[in-house]
Amino acid sequence: MSPLHAKVIVNPVAGANSTHRKWPRIRQLLRRVGLSFDFQYTEGVGHAIELARAAVSDGWPLLVAVGGDGTVNEVANGILSSKDSARSSIGIVSTGTGSDFIRSIGIPRDHASACRLLSRSQRLAIDVGVVEYSQNGRKLRRFFVNSAGVGFDARVAEISQHLPKRLGGTVPYIIGLLWSLAGYHNKSVVVTSGSRVETKRILSVVVANGRYFGGGMLVAPGAEVNDQLLDVLTVGDMGKLELLKALPTIYKGTHISHPKVSMERASAVEIESSEELLVHADGEFLGRGPVSFSLMPAALSIAV
Repeated sequence: MSPLHAKVIVNPVAGANSTHRKWPRIRQLLRRVGLSFDFQYTEGVGHAIELARAAVSDGWPLLVAVGGDGTVNEVANGILSSKDSARSSIGIVSTGTGSDFIRSIGIPRDHASACRLLSRSQRLAIDVGVVEYSQNGRKLRRFFVNSAGVGFDARVAEISQHLPKRLGGTVPYIIGLLWSLAGYHNKSVVVTSGSRVETKRILSVVVANGRYFGGGMLVAPGAEVNDQLLDVLTVGDMGKLELLKALPTIYKGTHISHPKVSMERASAVEIESSEELLVHADGEFLGRGPVSFSLMPAALSIAV
């Protein structure tokens, strides 16, 4: 197939349930830039993984995710879980509420500009994170392209996924954050990174491949998607009032100077706890720890 022939995977409920209204115009824009494509709507959580895996198997050279960060994550997981993953690239037309990943990649939020990128042959090979965790007693494995982590942010993700789909922007994250503050308590964890083993009490650990999360928070200002390293941000035993006071600094990236915040780079991290430890990836709640994070260098090709 020609590189300008694509399988487009559309999540109609992405972007506060607005993508189904945006899709007719996006479809026109894709045709206008000369892209030949077939498209299919997703029908629920996990369906984009199945569609992407089948598309790779069928030989599609370009898979375009039309949706938010969760849709991008699923399409990426479908590609990466295929035995022929190297022959397919992912393209993105973002219609999501957070759109954190495209900020790190440099893909425009404007749909016309994003569609024009898909008509080019330029590709960027990016690193991919791998998280191994537990769900209902089963050990599972998931790829992530932007960020993952444990602790308070995972609790926020768990709550946010149950909020009404009409909410958009940073609203679900902020509501989830404020709701989580009421009953959350910091966790004692054991963190293993390389030969170093450290016991500490934490609010959160964010393992970042990209720079942004939470709808525009500059959580890892020095992160690069192709440097073969994960940026590991640890928020220590920070109280609730401290967190609220520090929250605005995360949007500026100046939170890393806080005395209870530390940053390191690593290719693999393991975290365990005797307490319940929640896990998230690319804005989605996954399950529970113990958890391990690792890196696959230059594992995914993106149209840029």
